[in-house]
Amino acid sequence: MRGESATLDCTPLGTQGHFVLEWFLADRSGVRHRLASAEVQGSELQARVHDSRGRSPPYQLDSRGRLVLTNAQVGDERDYVCVVRAGAAGTTEATTQLRVFAKPEATEVIPNKGILSVTDDFAQEIAVCNSPNGNPAPQITWYRDGRRLEVPMEVNPEGYTATRTVREASGLLSLTSTLYLRPGKADRDASFHCSVRYRLPAGQEGHLDSPSFHLSLHYPTEHVHFWVGSPSTAEGWVREGESVQLFCRGDGSPSPEYTFFRLQDKQEDVLKTDLEGNLTLDGVQRAHSGTYGCRVEDYDAAEDAELSQTLELRVAYLDPLELSTGEELSVHLNSSTAVNCSVQGLPAPALRWTKDSIPLGNGPTLSLSKITFDSAGTYFCEASMPRVPLLSRTRSFKLLVEGPPEVKPEETQPQAEGSWREGDEVRLVCFARGFPEPKLSWSQLGGSPAEPAPGGQGWVSSSLTLKVTSALSRDGVSCEASNPHGNARHVFHFGAVAPQTAQAGVAVMAVAISVGLLLLVVAAFYCMRRKGRPGCCRRGEKGAPPPGEPELSHSGSERPEQTGLLLGSASGGARRGSGGFRDEC
Repeated sequence: MRGESATLDCTPLGTQGHFVLEWFLADRSGVRHRLASAEVQGSELQARVHDSRGRSPPYQLDSRGRLVLTNAQVGDERDYVCVVRAGAAGTTEATTQLRVFAKPEATEVIPNKGILSVTDDFAQEIAVCNSPNGNPAPQITWYRDGRRLEVPMEVNPEGYTATRTVREASGLLSLTSTLYLRPGKADRDASFHCSVRYRLPAGQEGHLDSPSFHLSLHYPTEHVHFWVGSPSTAEGWVREGESVQLFCRGDGSPSPEYTFFRLQDKQEDVLKTDLEGNLTLDGVQRAHSGTYGCRVEDYDAAEDAELSQTLELRVAYLDPLELSTGEELSVHLNSSTAVNCSVQGLPAPALRWTKDSIPLGNGPTLSLSKITFDSAGTYFCEASMPRVPLLSRTRSFKLLVEGPPEVKPEETQPQAEGSWREGDEVRLVCFARGFPEPKLSWSQLGGSPAEPAPGGQGWVSSSLTLKVTSALSRDGVSCEASNPHGNARHVFHFGAVAPQTAQAGVAVMAVAISVGLLLLVVAAFYCMRRKGRPGCCRRGEKGAPPPGEPELSHSGSERPEQTGLLLGSASGGARRGSGGFRDEC
């Protein structure tokens, strides 16, 4: 390779004790120029360089008599002759040919920047490929879409190549190849590049590819495509109020001019002219439905080319729904009614009735018969268009069912006969519904205000907490619901109520002990006051009363206690209050 050192070896065959080795350079005319010589005597060698012929660095002989060329260059490509003189043994020579290889620099391609017409009937210059400073001269091959172009060297209308080789001052070779082709419309998207193949020592090869490039072609329009872009549906419908894009594309190059128009009464109403082929209609309305067209202004096109296309723009719309009733509809219990739902839209919408997300039927009319309180609620009329997704409307009304209230209790526990005991606490819950909303009242005090019951459906509830008694067992507890249409009542019964015997005995015993203790305290207090008057506490003994005291008879119409009190009262003034206690005793 260029820049490396080359060593030329010359070894005599056989054993020679003494000989002279000479190196010569043979020029292209065959003249030999002596470069160096060496005399070999046994193991000793005397070397001498005679003429380097201006080479830098100069030729050298190593210890074995080999010719050394440091930093080999392309100019060193010559025939070198080795002559061996062995006296009586004779003279012989051999020739070696030195080849110096140089890898070319990066491949450069220069494409034609102009616009190439496909209508021309001759080959036009496509690109120039350069491979500078290589040795030996490389080969240039052209490719289109990765496939080798088989292009002859001879000039012809379909295509050819022109190659030129230049030897630089350094002795290296630069190769230039120019590609000529007659382009076609199929080349508008083709990718071209050139590849350089160069040789290396030992029969090896290398290659360098250029960057790829495309051609700018001019060809007339043959076909025009016109379509509705997003957000159109699969059937071409667009939703009212949305922005719609219309796209128009011709297959000519460069891009032609596009004219958008609308046909009204067979007249063209021009909407826009541009080079991009895009038309945006903002906030389309139903009045925008109709025929739209696109025309390509290409004056190089063939006379029979179809340069105009039209399409139908269909705007889907859905007006607000209308109900035959207002937002609320009042009906009587067990009656029948029908509600109509009307709508205007295109394409024809489908109607569906639902309540609590449950489908009730399809069509514009909702018929209700044998109306109950469960029929009350909110009903929805839904309009949709299966052919136009995301286009739908809903309208609702509230059904109010008027009638007398109905009552239901919450079961109380326990329910078995005789399972209630005196004093048990119970919570009674009463549910009612009707319209207008009923009022709840209890036969006992303490009922809670009515409030909506869990689960809805128009039920309200009230609760009452009380203790079970024998009277409640006999009469029960009633819950009554009333509204302007009537009332309803439910009576809670407890059956037989068992007495709480154990608790009653304990209460009686406690009362008896309390009374006994009170009597003992009174007796003790009395005896303390009568201390020193023995007659009081001995009324039961036989004998005459003390002097001055009247006798009390136990017979008669008055009770002894009453007589004693009267007597004691009459004589109490003389005894200063002591006779009152005695008489009472």
